[in-house]
Amino acid sequence: MVQYLLALAPTFVVLALFLLGPFNWSRHHTWTRAITCAFVGAIALRYILWRLTQTVLPYPYDGLNFYWVWFVFIVEMLAFTEVVLFLVLMSRYVDRSAEADKLARVFFARNERELPTVDVFIPTYNEPLDVLERTIVGALSLDYPADKLTVYVLDDQRRDWLKRFCEEKNAIHVTRGDNSHAKAGNMNNGLKVSSGDFVAVFDADFVPYRNFLRRTLPFFSDESVGIVQTPQHFFNVDPVQSNLGLENIWPDEQRLFFDEIAPSRDVWDVSFCCGSCSIARRKAIDAIGGFPTESITEDLLTTLSMLNMGYKTRYLNERLSMGLAAENLTGYFVQRERWCQGGIQTLYLHNGPLRGPGLSLFQRIMFLPASWLVQYLVRFMILIVPIVYLWFGLLPLYFTDIADYVSYQIPLLTAYFLLMLWITPTRYLPIISSAVGTFSTFRMLPTVVSSLIRPFGKPFRVTPKGSGNEANQFDRYTFTCIASLIAITAAGLLINIVPETTNVQGQFSPIAALWAGINIIVLIIASLICFEKPRRLFHAFKLEEAATVDGIPGEVVSLALDKAVVAVPVETQFQSRSVSLKFDGFAPFAAELKQVTQRRRSIARGGDKQAYYLHLYFDLSKSDRDRMIVKLYTGEYSQDIHDIDKVAVSVNLLLRSFGRTRTL
Repeated sequence: MVQYLLALAPTFVVLALFLLGPFNWSRHHTWTRAITCAFVGAIALRYILWRLTQTVLPYPYDGLNFYWVWFVFIVEMLAFTEVVLFLVLMSRYVDRSAEADKLARVFFARNERELPTVDVFIPTYNEPLDVLERTIVGALSLDYPADKLTVYVLDDQRRDWLKRFCEEKNAIHVTRGDNSHAKAGNMNNGLKVSSGDFVAVFDADFVPYRNFLRRTLPFFSDESVGIVQTPQHFFNVDPVQSNLGLENIWPDEQRLFFDEIAPSRDVWDVSFCCGSCSIARRKAIDAIGGFPTESITEDLLTTLSMLNMGYKTRYLNERLSMGLAAENLTGYFVQRERWCQGGIQTLYLHNGPLRGPGLSLFQRIMFLPASWLVQYLVRFMILIVPIVYLWFGLLPLYFTDIADYVSYQIPLLTAYFLLMLWITPTRYLPIISSAVGTFSTFRMLPTVVSSLIRPFGKPFRVTPKGSGNEANQFDRYTFTCIASLIAITAAGLLINIVPETTNVQGQFSPIAALWAGINIIVLIIASLICFEKPRRLFHAFKLEEAATVDGIPGEVVSLALDKAVVAVPVETQFQSRSVSLKFDGFAPFAAELKQVTQRRRSIARGGDKQAYYLHLYFDLSKSDRDRMIVKLYTGEYSQDIHDIDKVAVSVNLLLRSFGRTRTL
């Protein structure tokens, strides 16, 4: 017992240092990050040295197990390398909002006639009108002199109805004879017909906030800045949030990158363009010969090409636009497979991180697609190592003693989890993050392998947007992979419980059993993502604004382009289903009362009292609809989740396991 308590001492040290240090420090100071990341790095180095000197090198040559031990260690070294790069990256942080304020005061102090011209590109392929409408109207409402702003809708489907819509809204509809080079080719065609000093790019589903140009343009006062990138925020839930039943209580999957990793990349001058919600200097685009067409991720390659020419990318971590997250698992994987393949393609290109001129060694390292190459292999190995041991008796290491394992690996896992909880307090829970990564592994690992073998074998695929997910769908392939691993792992545990059938004996068996049990839990949660919940293509924003219904005062608690939910006192009565709705900024307009619900209002919405909730539907005039788009999508509201309710997450996961959900 004393031996195991002593083995836990390093873990207690890790816990104590985090409780006394980082958990009492601001995570946005460079010195606090540097100290914390260095400490975790030291714990990781201690572990990897123990692995090499005590559990790998001493292993005798005994055939297959010898090679297995070395293979597992090599994969672990890849993971260690990725962790070290992550720690170096996250050891610094920058928030450029104050800098944006200062630059804006000078930039916009000039006469309006002296302001630069801006072209807004909206590349589109097959998105429907209800998606494009928001983006076009939002772009046209940007807070910038009208004679300095031109909106171009770059239509690669050559649709007559879209041309008519653009003419009606005073946007310029642009087509070309073919679709060569996909999005990059489409935007290069846009460059031929435009002449603005700067080019802002918004994917067809992303609506810019009115102050987008006011916040981003001032950074170009520095002539070395070629691109300013802003984060991507979403007004719908992604498949992970929805399928796990975590709407409204778990942030979208991309928040970790855009809120935490991207600002850290920026301070190291390794920020990169993400394809949408960005603005670029035309002079810099011209210097690299237009948007690069060699890769299916033209955004990343644009950044690398500009770095080759001495132009850098800045990142402003402010919510300045909103768009659609992938609406179903099909779109989810189309998007991520494209990112993965495009990142790997850069390894083979003359302007990529390996061969591109003008890059520092650090930039070359940080632009390597290390995460794509390593993370899914590591996750797959985590799943199969206990299986290989339980079924075939192959040890993953030269095992000395449980106490050694506890002394070296547990402190590392503890330090890493605590670091992530400190750096990303509202973006990370180990069990959820592991399950999401595991779920993606079964489709992404084959993509990694195929991209390494044939990097240019797959053409550009547009992420489907505007399709929604109105029916139950099922990812049969991924579920089959997950279910098979659960069955094999569970069977491996069962056969080793019975002495007559056991394949393994020794001190590693309890660790393998615990490891296998954790894997089964993670796989079960991952399997839930395979079952897509039906959800309508309907985006309503929660708010609390005064309104009147037929002159009766109430409060709008939910608002969309064609629907509002208004809370009114329980004693309210209406003589007709046709009512008049009025709230700030709009003249009274007709609405149809289709449903009335009654429930206790939350404390946040006025205290502990009953209320009627009127579900009102309406069809706005064109001018009012445009104003509603501007109201809802260009800056006043968001769907962001600012904190994680861990109890609610646990309850919803449990309910989802039984096919039920609970809306909070």
